[in-house]
Amino acid sequence: MNKIDYGINGGDAQPKITTHGSDVYWAVCAVMTVATIAFIGLSTRKDPRHRIFHYITAAITMVAAIAYFTMASDLGRTPIYVEFYRSNPKVNGYAREIFYVRYIDWVITTPLLLLDLLLTAALPWPTILFVLLVDEVMIVCGLVGALTASSYKWAYFTFGMVALFYILWVLLFEARKHSLRMDRFQPGAGKLVSKAYVRCGVLTAFLWLLYPIAWGLSEGGNVIAPDSEAVFYGILDVLAKVGFGILLILSHKNIDPTYLGLRIRTYDENDHAGFAEKQTLLSPNTPLNSSTVGPTTTTTTLNNNMTSAIHPTTNTTTTTSTGLHTGLNTNTQHTGLNTNNTLPTSVLPSVAVGAVALDQHNKHIHHHGLGGPEHHHHGLPGSEHHHHGHHDGPVSSMPAPVPATTTI
Repeated sequence: MNKIDYGINGGDAQPKITTHGSDVYWAVCAVMTVATIAFIGLSTRKDPRHRIFHYITAAITMVAAIAYFTMASDLGRTPIYVEFYRSNPKVNGYAREIFYVRYIDWVITTPLLLLDLLLTAALPWPTILFVLLVDEVMIVCGLVGALTASSYKWAYFTFGMVALFYILWVLLFEARKHSLRMDRFQPGAGKLVSKAYVRCGVLTAFLWLLYPIAWGLSEGGNVIAPDSEAVFYGILDVLAKVGFGILLILSHKNIDPTYLGLRIRTYDENDHAGFAEKQTLLSPNTPLNSSTVGPTTTTTTLNNNMTSAIHPTTNTTTTTSTGLHTGLNTNTQHTGLNTNNTLPTSVLPSVAVGAVALDQHNKHIHHHGLGGPEHHHHGLPGSEHHHHGHHDGPVSSMPAPVPATTTI
C-alpha cells in the first residue's frame, strides 16, 4: 500500500470515492442546478410579495448544487482515521474520506428547509428561531462526530439525535396542530395551509429519520463504501430538497402568504396593492372627528407655535378640566395637531372662545392702565384672581387669559 499522508487536510485517504461515486455527485449537482433555475423561473410568475417560498426553496437547491459540485470534484474533504477497521476491500483502509463540505451544505440548507415548513404552519417567530437553533446544533454535532476518530464520535451522534427528535416532535405535533387550527381563522384557506403542511412535513420527517442511518453506516461505522455513501446521501438529498421543493411550491399555489401572517409590501411605484390595506390607526394628517373626541377629562399640551398665533406674549399657564377638552391623551400618538401645526376642527370653537376672552381681558387691562413687566396674574378659571402691580383703579375679577401653553 502506498504511503498515505493522513496529516494534511484533503490528503490521500483510503477508502475514498471512485469515478462511480464522482459520477453520482455530478448527477445530483445537475439535478440541484436545474431545480434552482426552475424554482426561480416559477417565482417570476408570482406577485413579488408572494415569492418568499420560491426564493427560500431555490436557495436550498442552489447551495446544495455548489456542495455537490465540490464533492464531485473530490474537494472539500479530509481523511479521518476509522474507529472500525474492515476487511472488506471496498472499505479496507485506516483513514476514511470525510466530506466536511456536506455539513457546510446542511448547516445552511436545513434551517432554510425548516423555515419553509414552519412558516407554512404559521408558527410564532420565537418557536421558529429556537427550532432553527436546535437544527444548527444537530448539524454541528454530526460534523464533529464525523471528524472524530475515537469512540467519542458516538457521544456527538447522541447529542445530534436528541436535537433531531426535538425537531421531529415540533414538526409532527406542535406545528401540525397549529396548521390544522388555521381553518378556524381562515375558512377555506386554512384547509389549503394544513394540507400543504401535512404533505411536506410528513415527507421531511420520514426522510430525516434516514439520515442518521446513512451516517452510522458511513462516517460513523465505516460499513459501506464511499461510493455507496454517495448514492445513499444523494438520493436522500434529492428527495429532501428537490422533491420537497416541488411539493411545497405546488401546495402553495393558491395560498396567499398573508394567510400565514406574512404581510410583505412592495415599494414599486406602479404597484399600489401593497398599500391598499386598511389602516386601523389614524395617520398623522387625519383630522380628529367627534368619534375620536371623548367626554372624559384628559391632559395634553398644545404647541407653542399654535398658541402664539392667539397671543405671542402671554406666558401664563391655565389648567382646565372638561370645559375645554379635545378627547386626547398624552399616552397616545395623537397630539391634537396635524403635521401643519394647526388645530383639529373639533377644538377650533373652544379656542375661538378663549381668543375672544383674551382680547376682552387685554382691553380691560389697557383701560385700567394695568400692564408692564411687574403685572402678574395668578389663578384658575372660576377661582379668585389676584392682581399685583402699580394701578390706580380697584382690583377686580377678570376672565383668565388664554395662555401660550395650555394644559387641558
